[in-house]
Formats: sequence, structure tokens, C-alpha cells
Amino acid sequence: MEQRQKQRGDGDDALAERIARVVHAHFDALPTRSKPILRDDGTREWIPMCGVVVVRAEEELTCVAVTSGAKCLPTTQLASSTGLVLHDWHAEILALRAFNYWLLSEIRALIDHEHQQSSSTPNPSPFIRRRQQSPNKNTNNNEPPFELHPSLKIYLYCTTAPCGDASMELTMAAQDDPTPWEITPSEEEADLLSGRANFSQLGIVRRKPARADAPSTKSKSCSDKLALRQVSSLLSRGMSLLVAITENAYLAGVVMPREEVSETGCVRAWGVEGRMGPLVSRFQEGGGDEYGYGYGYHPFRVLSVDMEVVEELWAFGKPKSKEAGMKCKPGNISAVWTAAPVLGGSNSGSGGGVDRYAAENGAKQLPKLSGSWTGLYETIIGGMKQGYKASVPVGKGASALSRAKMWGALRGVLGGDGSEGGDGGQVVRAASYQEFKKAALETSVGKARECAMLEAKKVLVPWVPNDGDDEWGLEVLVDQKGKKRKRDDIKKNKDVQSS
Repeated sequence: MEQRQKQRGDGDDALAERIARVVHAHFDALPTRSKPILRDDGTREWIPMCGVVVVRAEEELTCVAVTSGAKCLPTTQLASSTGLVLHDWHAEILALRAFNYWLLSEIRALIDHEHQQSSSTPNPSPFIRRRQQSPNKNTNNNEPPFELHPSLKIYLYCTTAPCGDASMELTMAAQDDPTPWEITPSEEEADLLSGRANFSQLGIVRRKPARADAPSTKSKSCSDKLALRQVSSLLSRGMSLLVAITENAYLAGVVMPREEVSETGCVRAWGVEGRMGPLVSRFQEGGGDEYGYGYGYHPFRVLSVDMEVVEELWAFGKPKSKEAGMKCKPGNISAVWTAAPVLGGSNSGSGGGVDRYAAENGAKQLPKLSGSWTGLYETIIGGMKQGYKASVPVGKGASALSRAKMWGALRGVLGGDGSEGGDGGQVVRAASYQEFKKAALETSVGKARECAMLEAKKVLVPWVPNDGDDEWGLEVLVDQKGKKRKRDDIKKNKDVQSS
């Protein structure tokens, strides 16, 4: 956590620089194994990196998540992922998932704290608090029980412009040959343009960019996913059952190096004067939030950091076109780090320390990074923790940010009767991830979220679903081979005893 006095003349630029510095300080403190390398053949790896920073009254900055990555899962591998393999590990998307993981850990720690304290301490967490029941709402316990502290603003820092519509001008300018890649017949049939196809078509939803010969994916670009988050909020489907949709549940701003900011692209992708503009009147008329849960279109600001500062801080960026003689490739290693809950969980009493929830996921523990206790640290390759293969996914290889691990953690907080999640009891009892999604959609909060997202997808077109990984239950987290070995050992011991 970084605390500083406001400097004279401190404004958006100064805030952006402070956010950049605190994120880079945390990434720099990560082990070398989580960073790009110089390969034996002289190829230099580069990687996009992101961080989520919580700002309290613009005086105190707390980095809660740091991620890196530039890959995603081909469509053909979805069905065999069984909730264990990440679909998208671009740095921006990992950062959003990591934020939800951190927030869930904060809630779990707060609940533990409440159970352990004989007398309740008012608002013991500076980030999350229990809500007061609104007198204008019914009292059937359907509302999310927690909310972000109203003094908070949340910023996303990115070392590169998010792929997709917001960066198309930058992509065009960087091409040696400005001829757009051709659309393959399968992409044309799916009505989903390639990440770099048809430069003349702007303001549209694109898939993740990749080599022209790479396996196809339906994972939407980071620009498009961030645009949708301007309506759905930072909260995931499950977290919206626990945390209220307040104004500060949306991004306050995205921070990027100045050379990575295309004003034209950013306005077109995210701004009121771009493709999102029609949503202003739709939500003002109540069309997207008829359930009254606070959903709406919340455009974030785009802040920039001077290139001199970024060049001082960042050694793993993609080389500029003038450095074309240098061999370079995006690294295949992704880092995931989140801060421990401020209450420290039940293992550390009242002051920070190792997050036991990360330990439950088998995460490696680190000492403090730039003054922050580690809650989760992972190295991801191919959508799984390093050392495991996405082609043969197993529970112990799943990232804590995977669908299966996040759903399991959410169920643990909701409790057996769904008491912490309002009308989320059916969500707890769901036997499969498909049933979980259906049950969440049938809650009052879920209906409000879906209604808002449908409004957003009227302007975010063509939004092609990335379905195919939901017919599984939490048994996928159990090591079936380990269970078989244990049964075989028991049988072997019985045979020995009887002989």
C-alpha cells in the first residue's frame, strides 16, 4: 500500500503516474520465473501487463492485482476444459478475474472476522462493508449483502492498449503491409471478424488477434470485454450476488502509456460519442435497469502516463517497428498476483499476513511485494498453472481464477443455505456449472444484470457467444487418479492382510 501527500499541481497526469509506479513496483518484485526472458537464440520475449489499483479519496493507492499475458484458448478446446482451463489469459482479462478473486477473499475474511469478534467492529475493512437494508426495498433478503466502500475508485493500468477496436489505429500504423488480413470462411460464417481483419470496418466486435494460421477462437477482444464491463460492472456473475452494483463497482479509469492511447479509437470503442452512445438514453429511460439494481452505462476515463516514465519502469514491452531487426515474440508465461485480505483471514488475526484462501488453492506464497502481503501468486502457461497441460486438465492444475475454482470459492461464501447471497440458495445447490448459470440468471439480481447486458449487446455487435464449457460439476476439482490410487492401495493392503 502506498501513501503519499498530494503534490502541488497534482491532477490526472500525476494520478496516472502514481498508479503506474505502484503497479510496476509490484510486478518488479515478482520472481524471475514469472517474467519474459531472452531466449537462447536471441529472441526477446515481451508481454502486456496490467494492474488493478484501488484509490481512496485520491490520497491512498492500493494495488490489489497484477497480471500479465497475451494468449487465449482455441474454440476447439472449450469442451475438454471442464472449467479447469482459463479461456482468456490476456493481461486485462486476468486482471478483471483477479479483482473478483481479491474481492471474494476480502468478503471471506470479513465474515471470518465477524464470527471471531465478540463485539462487532464497525466497518473493519477499508474496502468492503455490509449494507444497510434500504427502506424502499422489500425485506425478503434478496439484495446483495455487501458493497464496496463509497470512498473507493478503481483503476485499471495497462502497459499496452487493449486489443480490438480501441487499438485499431495503432494496429494499422504498426503494419509493414497495411493490407488487412483476409477473413476465413469459418470466421465469415460465425459473423465474427478476425482480430486484424478488415481495417476499414471499425466500431465492431472482434475476436482476439492472432497469427493468420493460428487456431480460431471466439474469445472477444479486450476492448470489447471492457466495453461490456461499462454496463455489467467489474463484478462477475457470481460476485453480483454478494456485492451491490454501486457506481464505484465500475471502472473509474483505464491508465495507459501516452503512445498507446489512440483518442479516436478509445472514444469509438468506449465513449459517449462512440458506439456506446445510444446506451445513455436507453438507461435514462429505464430500459436497461427496470429491476432497479443500479446497472447502467458508466463510461470510464482514459488517463495517460508520459513515455519517459514508462520507459524507465518497463523493460518487457513490445519493441517498436524501428527495432524490427530484433527478433521478438510474445512470452507464453503469465503472472497472477493478488493482495491478501486486509483483515488477513483467520490465520493472521488482525494484521495482514498470508491469505489462507490462496493456500486452499495450493498457491505458492511470497513475502511482501512492495509492502503488500501476497494473497495469491501463480504462473500460468496455456491456461493452466505451470507444470500442467490444458490438453489433460486436472483439478490441482487449475488456476484459482478458473471457472471451477471461482465457483467453488463462491459456494463456500454463499453457504449451504445461501444466507450470504440473498436469493442465491438455488445457486449453491446447482449440480453443474450450466445449472449455476441458470440459477444465477433466475435471481432478481441476475435478471437485472442480464437485462442490462442485453442492452449493451445491441450496440456491441456482432457478439457471438463463446459457449461449450459448462457441462461439468465441482467434482472436476477432485483428483480422480489420486482417488483410484488410494482405492488400489486399500485393496492391496487387504489382500496382503488376508494372505
